Amino acid sequence: MRNFLNFLKSKTFLIQLALAVVVLIVLVFLSLQWLKSSTNHGEFVEVPDFSKLSVPDMRTAVEAAGLRYEVLDSANFNPDYPRFSIIDQNPPAGNKVKRNRKIYLTVNPSGYKKVTVPNIEQVTKRNATSMLRAVGLDVQRTTYIDELGKDMVYYIKFKGKRIKPGDKIPKTSKVELVCGNGNRTQRSQIKADSE
Repeated sequence: MRNFLNFLKSKTFLIQLALAVVVLIVLVFLSLQWLKSSTNHGEFVEVPDFSKLSVPDMRTAVEAAGLRYEVLDSANFNPDYPRFSIIDQNPPAGNKVKRNRKIYLTVNPSGYKKVTVPNIEQVTKRNATSMLRAVGLDVQRTTYIDELGKDMVYYIKFKGKRIKPGDKIPKTSKVELVCGNGNRTQRSQIKADSE
C-alpha cells in the first residue's frame, strides 16, 4: 500500500497523468471540430412554401433548397387547391432546418373519394337526408311523385339518373330524392298491383 502511495506521488506518474489529460483535451477538441464540420453546425436552410405547387415544381424547389422529400398518402380532396398539388407539408414553410433534411408532403388527389350510397328506399325524407349527410352526400332537391307514402323516399337520382343502394359516387355529390306525395289512393294501388 505504501509503495502504491509513493508511486502516486512520483514524478513519472504526474508526467503521465499530465500527458493523458493533454491528449484527452486534444481528442475532445478534434472530435468537436469534426462534428461541427460534418453536421454543418450553425448552417440552416429555410423551408420553402410548397403549397399549391405541382409535384414537378415541388421537386425542383426541394432540390434547389438542398432538401429531400417524401410524399405521404393523398389526403381528402380539397377544392381550394389544384389537383395533384401540395396541400400540406411538415415541417411548415419558414422553419429553419439542416441541409439535406427530409420534408414530408401531402398531395391533393384528383377528386373526392367515392362513397357507397346507403339504402334509403322506404325511409322518410328526414331520415334519408341524415343518412346521406352521414356518408358525405348532399340533398340538392326533392321531387314528388304520386305514391301513397307521403315524404317516403322511393328512389334517388344523381345527375338525372336513378341510382341504387350500394352504388358508388363521389363524396360531396348532390343528389335528388324522389318521394311520395301521399296522393295515390289505396284503390289505385290495389289496381296497379293486380296488373
